Amino acid sequence: MDLQQEYVAAPRLLAILGIEPALENCRKVLDHARRNGLPVAFVRMLAESAFFNRATPFVRWIEGFEPHRNEMIFERSSPSCYSCEPFAALVGQSRGGIVLAGFAGESSCLSTLIDAFHRNHKVTYLCDASASHALEEVSADEIHRAVSKISGLYGDVYETDEWIASTLPRKLGIGKNAGG
Repeated sequence: MDLQQEYVAAPRLLAILGIEPALENCRKVLDHARRNGLPVAFVRMLAESAFFNRATPFVRWIEGFEPHRNEMIFERSSPSCYSCEPFAALVGQSRGGIVLAGFAGESSCLSTLIDAFHRNHKVTYLCDASASHALEEVSADEIHRAVSKISGLYGDVYETDEWIASTLPRKLGIGKNAGG
């Protein structure tokens, strides 16, 4: 979600300092999903303001996170991904749930988790493949730790490597108990 230039364009107001570890985990998630044929959807914020504006270069994807031709792209104007009707319709017709990674944890990710919860949709939040902004005197790290804890009320919370291990394709064993 929101793997847009706006979050890496320091010193712009919405740039997240120390975003690199979360970006590396987003890269792992994306590589894993593509390698294993999992559906990939990109969601981006578009707004009629100085931020996330189509006319600025900051609305573009972060280099290396551009969608492939066979991947979905959704655009929204409010924090929750559910504010995009095609996204809401797709998730409403999917049984497997969604996995969230990206920015910003305190707004877009948390808002989407809560909306999914109210629709009885299964959501997994990859807390280390996300980052949050500081809020007033509370540091970005403190906010993100709180978001990660609160997210557990609305869905499953995993770290990237743990989620990847849990979604690796399983091979059938050989022997009398295999497959059955």
